[in-house]
Amino acid sequence: MTVTFSGMLLAPWVALTALLRQREAKVKEQATSFALERSEMARQALDARMRLLTAQAQPHFLFNTLANVQALVEVGSPRAPRLLESLTAYLRAAVPRIDGSASTLGQELELVRAYLELMQMRMPDRLSFALHSADGMALLPCPPMTLLTLVENAVQHGIDPSEEGGRIDVRAELLAGKAGRCRLTVSDTGVGLQSTGRGLGTGLAALRERLLWAYGGSATLELIEVEPHGVQAVIEFDSEPK
Repeated sequence: MTVTFSGMLLAPWVALTALLRQREAKVKEQATSFALERSEMARQALDARMRLLTAQAQPHFLFNTLANVQALVEVGSPRAPRLLESLTAYLRAAVPRIDGSASTLGQELELVRAYLELMQMRMPDRLSFALHSADGMALLPCPPMTLLTLVENAVQHGIDPSEEGGRIDVRAELLAGKAGRCRLTVSDTGVGLQSTGRGLGTGLAALRERLLWAYGGSATLELIEVEPHGVQAVIEFDSEPK
């Protein structure tokens, strides 16, 4: 009787404990599911935002390039056929990125080279350039239009306003002693910051926002005055986006 009575007293508590544990496990499972859903929604929102920012930038480059081509064709320049070849190469590199899809540093450098070749055809005596990339960097992820934004800014606000033109150097490197830290540098010998009031205009402000969305606070963008004249734009970021 004592055992039976003790069992009758303990049974409800045992059942209640099991029920509470089952409910606690279910709550944890639901919380995990909600966290995963929020994470996925945040990722989708980030992806949509990046695509929007890139889509806003892409037509700007394409229309400027087409205007440059049209100007030379209209005056019957003998450079027109070569210019159209350069335009084809540029569009071949640029069009796949219109949707803002993931890009690599190698693809960005390919796009920059095509753009600079196009600009060099427009002003052959006023623009020279060189691209330098460290080994193993071509496959690193890079937000679309990152380098091209810096290079076009250098052409439009540095080289174009200068009577003698200038040179643009593009460099991609891994920082020594900082694991996974990358640096992209675009240097020009144009008129400089003071001559044009050059700063973070619309294009560079949009680029800064794209970097923020892709890398959070780990990415930096800086413009540095170069002596005797010119500007150096420097981007640093981790090799893996957040």
